[in-house]
Amino acid sequence: MKRTLLALCIAGSFTAASMASETSVPVWPNADYQDTPTVEQVLGYPAGARISSPEQIRQYFQALADAHPDRVQLFEYGETWQGRPLFYVAISAPQNMQRLADIEAGMRRLADPRELNDRQARELMQDLPSSVWIANSVHGNEISPAESSMVTAWHLLADSTDETKTLLENTIIYLDPLQNPDGRARFVSRYYANLGLEASDDRISAEHNEPWPNGRTNHYLFDMNRDWLALTQPETRGRIAALLQTFPLIFVDSHEMGGDLPYYFTPEAHPYNPFITNEQREGLNWIGENNAKYFDSFGYDYFTREIFDAFYPGYGASWPLYHGSLASTYEMGSSRGHKFRTNEGEILTYADGVQQNFVAFMATIETASKRREALLQKFYEYRKSGIEKGRRGDTRSYIFPNTRDRAGNRKLAAVLAEQGIEVGQATENFRACGTQYQQGAFVVQASQPAYHLIRTLLDEHVPMDEDFLVEQERLRANNLRDQIYDVTAWSLPLMFNVDMTVCNQQPRVATQAVGSERIVPGDVIDGDASFGFALAWGDMNTGRFLTAALREGLLVRSSDLAFKHASGREFPAGSLIVPRAGNPENLNQIVANLASTSGATAVGLDRSWMQDGPNVGSVNVKRMHAPNIAMAWDLPTNVLSAGSTRFIIEREFNYPVTAIRPAQLQSADLSRYQVLILPATGQGSYEQALGERGRENLRQWVQRGGVLITLGNATRFAVSGEEPLLASALERKAQVDDLAPRANGQRVDGVLITDAEDHQRYIRDPAANPDWVSGVITRTDVDQEHWLTAGIHSRLHAMFIGSDIYTPLRISDGRNVVNYAGKEELLASGYMWAENKEQVAYKPYLMVQPQGRGMVISFTQEPNFRAYLDGQHVLLMNAIFRGAAHANPVR
Repeated sequence: MKRTLLALCIAGSFTAASMASETSVPVWPNADYQDTPTVEQVLGYPAGARISSPEQIRQYFQALADAHPDRVQLFEYGETWQGRPLFYVAISAPQNMQRLADIEAGMRRLADPRELNDRQARELMQDLPSSVWIANSVHGNEISPAESSMVTAWHLLADSTDETKTLLENTIIYLDPLQNPDGRARFVSRYYANLGLEASDDRISAEHNEPWPNGRTNHYLFDMNRDWLALTQPETRGRIAALLQTFPLIFVDSHEMGGDLPYYFTPEAHPYNPFITNEQREGLNWIGENNAKYFDSFGYDYFTREIFDAFYPGYGASWPLYHGSLASTYEMGSSRGHKFRTNEGEILTYADGVQQNFVAFMATIETASKRREALLQKFYEYRKSGIEKGRRGDTRSYIFPNTRDRAGNRKLAAVLAEQGIEVGQATENFRACGTQYQQGAFVVQASQPAYHLIRTLLDEHVPMDEDFLVEQERLRANNLRDQIYDVTAWSLPLMFNVDMTVCNQQPRVATQAVGSERIVPGDVIDGDASFGFALAWGDMNTGRFLTAALREGLLVRSSDLAFKHASGREFPAGSLIVPRAGNPENLNQIVANLASTSGATAVGLDRSWMQDGPNVGSVNVKRMHAPNIAMAWDLPTNVLSAGSTRFIIEREFNYPVTAIRPAQLQSADLSRYQVLILPATGQGSYEQALGERGRENLRQWVQRGGVLITLGNATRFAVSGEEPLLASALERKAQVDDLAPRANGQRVDGVLITDAEDHQRYIRDPAANPDWVSGVITRTDVDQEHWLTAGIHSRLHAMFIGSDIYTPLRISDGRNVVNYAGKEELLASGYMWAENKEQVAYKPYLMVQPQGRGMVISFTQEPNFRAYLDGQHVLLMNAIFRGAAHANPVR
């Protein structure tokens, strides 16, 4: 493998002055550099000599903007959870920068062909420059791309050759230097905390092995490269808003991967999402071929088409494609520090990564410049074709009735609007496709420029290529690893668990445009509240009201059963009652304020009498307590499970969580906590981390009234040991029709193997686990007669990932309150092996088992996967808050 000769000499102490005596970054043929602030002049060390912190990166770009205001503008687009600014810079020739706002407005005009005819579009395209957006280091420990953005900016501003001047005249270059400042800050501080007299190239050294959680994720431990569907994090929301203002023609998402691999760039591996067009794939090949030309000239190795596919639309390198841009992933083999020894014995330096990214960036900018007219045409045609397909196809509109889960419908509509999709809310009743809809329903017309994004987000199922699936079945039959890279299902309506109708008509109804407001203020109705208030349970509006009321110290009760008030109003199981007695005198004002901020509707009750269902004093009406929630945090906990769960509780439920390291759980006094959550595990297991001492400590805590909640594969801990906390068990792969018995060391009767199917049955492992499922959306059936499922629809969608399948609880041990549907109905979206469908059918998704004064509640799959299963949120609230109310601790 050839490597650039970019020596980084590290000796003595690791101060900035002595980290490197000389680096050669950047290297570019025939460059003629003029006076522009260098990294060394601004930060005190040469480019590539030190891993810059987020603050240093911002300082350098500000210096460039100050030095060259005619060619550089810096824009802030958001702020991280830890308060760090998110920013990008635009770089181009002075004449382009002077009219940057007009150019971006022109791109927004081109993006909406409904407002243009072809002649006007051609005139606009003749005037507009090309554009490329290079986004860097969305994973905070993928370190070189952020540094490369500084080198690229310096080269563009310092190089006085005609070639670079032409690039700037033809192209707007947007550099997003650091998509994840919080993760990078975590990596940089820990790396230098472990660095000794000199940097080590040994992959087993401390500096190359980050402690939990590593720098990949943001503050809430999200892999933000999967967040482009649900927009849960501020970094993603801000970036998408900026892209919808600029509409770059090429989007590069620059990453790092394992240091033993060479560089990766477009075109991507199969399968391609069907809403990526052949014209776009042609453009991606233009980019890849030009990159290859420059990599050949520098002697850099690279590969394409082998790992990273273009099927899942939630990547940074995928989402822009569905708006008409060309988007792709770049991956540099990472030094994960100053230097790294590869398996081939070569030393890969940080400066090597910075340089190779720089070359890829410059080659891509050149493609954008030289292909300006073609790229603009492709962009326009993609947007235009979407309008036509939406107008003439079978899928012309998506209608969300909004009669159930108003909070979920509103949030989904806002998320779609934030992604550049036009969503309307009906201001009158209407009829479409033979169905009557009420005022307030949400309507998404397919005939709009974002058609392709609409289809890939809202269709219940996006199919993979049949040839690709045949190949995966062949690989699996031969006990080879399949090539499915990520989840195969992501339908937002299914994940939000809301009702949706796909209609082949465009409804004729007046609508009001929906914006980005995810929570609409709630209110109080029926003014006579001489007894108190009631709130219907079943969506996050009422859920947020509950947590706010508990934090205010209000007395709140919840009914296990549905009830009908004397006024004739009906309330489902789980509904809240806030009586006047036992609450502050200014209860009316408090409830009104909480309803407004939470989005809930509170109904005034003039008396306590119920026409049907339990009265307030019934044993079926529980007082809701404000539980103290603890969560395992650190190894062996899975970073993503822990992060998404904490995020949902703290930022969606608005309720605090105490993070506790598993080692503390071995003997800590947990009596002040009412709920303990064990997220899914990543590296290791809770059995190893807690040991028998920890298991016994948790057992006693549950017996005294604690609620233990296990998520995903953390349920393995609950069913393990000599005295399991949960009377279920993990299943092996179901075996049927063995061809012949086995005998160890003995002769057996001969058999005839007549075909390949017989052969496969004969050679299978009778002790194997079920085959791994990459990620599908399944249907589950809900037992609505249990308090744990109060407010949950009879059919709930859940992700299934992996191979964990559990036996149902016996009725004498507990309840299987949510179960997978039968095999014919099980799969709602995605691709699942046939044997898994048969074995998963009717198995438990959610179990609860009493233990003394407490209980164990186990989700057999992750209910908080990537925090985009909004339809699961109320079920998690039930487990936490209704679970605590139904436990009986000594108070």
